[in-house]
Amino acid sequence: MYAFIQAELGNIGRFQISSDNVIRYIIGYIKGIMILINLMHNKFRTPKNIKFNDLIQSMNAKYSLDTPEIILDYSNLVDNSWFTGFTKSDGHFGVKYIERKAKSDTCKRSVSESVGLKFIFNQRSFDKPTSSFMRPFMESLALFLSCNLKCYTNNKNSEILSVYVSSLESVKFLVNYFNKYPLIGNKLNDFKKWEIVYNIIINKEHLTDKGRLKIWSLIFKL
Repeated sequence: MYAFIQAELGNIGRFQISSDNVIRYIIGYIKGIMILINLMHNKFRTPKNIKFNDLIQSMNAKYSLDTPEIILDYSNLVDNSWFTGFTKSDGHFGVKYIERKAKSDTCKRSVSESVGLKFIFNQRSFDKPTSSFMRPFMESLALFLSCNLKCYTNNKNSEILSVYVSSLESVKFLVNYFNKYPLIGNKLNDFKKWEIVYNIIINKEHLTDKGRLKIWSLIFKL
């Protein structure tokens, strides 16, 4: 994935392996940094634009440049691939499979077998690096995905905002979006397995033993 990104950027930068399981892609000279600044200018939607403007100010002061600071992008997410990049970082594709359980001494009510899809996107309510609140952005994301914005406290006592997609209509929207603006890397593999389960459900194959077995095999690969 890093090699693909490097090629797309004109082979700038270098790779650094810091441990057995960590690789970094580093761009540390003015020409390469300016390529990134021009590429991402006015493309930010989260408080990270504050840190990006700090970079612009630093480059302007150090190299006597006049690059303008960026403003947040409020354009329609449907019309560009921004959400694909954000999903590559923090999105999660999942399958919810509930097995049939008969009524018993430990289970007072019988449980029907069911299969569902879920897409989850979590962010801290407060972004410490930029001292900013994420709720306005997350609310716009929930609106984009036609779902509710949930809030909970994790085991570190941090407030987490969660976008949780589960309706088939919203799942269909995501399937069409990610086919139009494809993911890359391992997240693409997760999506393709998720899409297979979606098609199984749409075709009602999940009601057959063969379909359920195929879903089970995909769950363990997600």
